Amino acid sequence: MDRIDTRHRRHAAGTDPAKRAAILDGAAQVFLEKGFDGAGVNDICRAAGVSKSTLYVYFDTKETLFGTLVEYERDRLFAGVERQLEGDAPLEVRLTGFATRVAEMLCSDPVIRAQRAMIGMAERMPELGAQFYEGGAQRSQRLLAQTLDREVATGRLVILDTGLAAYQLVELATAGLWRQRLFGRMTEPPERGAIEATAQAAVAMFLSRYSA
Repeated sequence: MDRIDTRHRRHAAGTDPAKRAAILDGAAQVFLEKGFDGAGVNDICRAAGVSKSTLYVYFDTKETLFGTLVEYERDRLFAGVERQLEGDAPLEVRLTGFATRVAEMLCSDPVIRAQRAMIGMAERMPELGAQFYEGGAQRSQRLLAQTLDREVATGRLVILDTGLAAYQLVELATAGLWRQRLFGRMTEPPERGAIEATAQAAVAMFLSRYSA
């Protein structure tokens, strides 16, 4: 039987992963430079190297494109966060790695820009704001709470509300850093040493309260 050459097989409309990725990459560039309101569809098409009709095959509105981009970037960023909680290392080591990575991510330029853009949009489009929060802050809290649940089950931690405790650790890990970045008081991402020191202090305080 002859082999079917799939190297040049054409994708059905709206299913080419390379074209979809190009649109998302172009959109990320434009949204970061101009914000949501300032980003025009024509700007995104130029940055992505596609026509407007092609863009609309993949994304029917600019809002849909932005929401998908948020999910796309979130999944990429959170892969590193999730890995910090895995493995057999001592709990303090895993929590410190998690706290460090979360603070590093939340204080990074792309995330700060996305947060500022979303804050400006949340009143007009609350569903996008809720989607952004669900995929970011709440996702990290949920992952951490699941780890804490397992530690409580082993008897190593005593926590009545692991959901609340997870929020507390994330807040402690970004104390003095994230809000200064968000509001422009700190114009550059904090140095790695500052992030690590804050994360270590956060975990020490957290464990002093919740260790069995």
